[in-house]
Amino acid sequence: MRSTILNALIASALMLALCGCSDSRPAEAAAAAPLSTTAASKPADSALFEASGPIVVENQLDVLAQRDGVVAHIAADTGARVSKGQLLAQLDDRQLQADKEAAEAKVASMEQNLKDFEAETRVLENDLNIAQQMYDAGLQTRQQLDHARYKLEGQRFQTRREAEIIRENRAMLRSLTLELEKTRILAPFDGVVARRYIREGQRVANNDRMFWVTATGPLSVKFTLPQEFAGKVAVADPVTVTAPASTAEYAARITRVSPVVDPASGSIEVQAQLTGAAAGLLPGMTASVRVRKAK
Repeated sequence: MRSTILNALIASALMLALCGCSDSRPAEAAAAAPLSTTAASKPADSALFEASGPIVVENQLDVLAQRDGVVAHIAADTGARVSKGQLLAQLDDRQLQADKEAAEAKVASMEQNLKDFEAETRVLENDLNIAQQMYDAGLQTRQQLDHARYKLEGQRFQTRREAEIIRENRAMLRSLTLELEKTRILAPFDGVVARRYIREGQRVANNDRMFWVTATGPLSVKFTLPQEFAGKVAVADPVTVTAPASTAEYAARITRVSPVVDPASGSIEVQAQLTGAAAGLLPGMTASVRVRKAK
């Protein structure tokens, strides 16, 4: 009897143990579920890369003096918008103007003399024809015919010499005209005067800086990418540009990709041009560029 009761107690204990094990498994599964959901979140986009670089324009340069002179007048100041060929400053050109007027008068006088020489040449050519006819008719000697010929040749020489002198003086006149043009400091392209280095009355020498003129567009961004992007980006690919001081985004397209990798930095040089409005962006600013690498 005691043995039967003991066996019944052992069987009951085993059944309770089995039920306890069965109930613990769902609880463990429920506790692990959130960890599994967290591990399945979307990973970072490894094809996106953010670089930075300066905003630049193609046309941006110092305007230099092309000759020595004194600044007589300043026509454009810092911040002024200018058009290609517009006057920025004028050097004193009074002496050059006087020299040019004198050269023009001299050339005009010599051209008139040349006309006289040419008319005299035609007269002597006619005289030689008459002398030849008279010689052929026996009415003149050989000496008289030769005299008419030598006289014509001398006149022709004088005419050619006068024409050569006129060409030399015309060349001098063109040189004076060019020097006069150099006294007019002109804008090389449409843009804005970023800096003025001169003042009225100042003496400048050849190649002295006078103005810094910069275009206002189109704007581009120059930046570098790791060498892993070589062959993965191409001209016309779209990129996104942002300025550090603004949250605005600007559309741009790649316009230039270096065909070689810089061995010192392991990077390639890239340039992208903004395609739309770029209010708030100015040349010289630093911008961020987001680039997607093609697969």
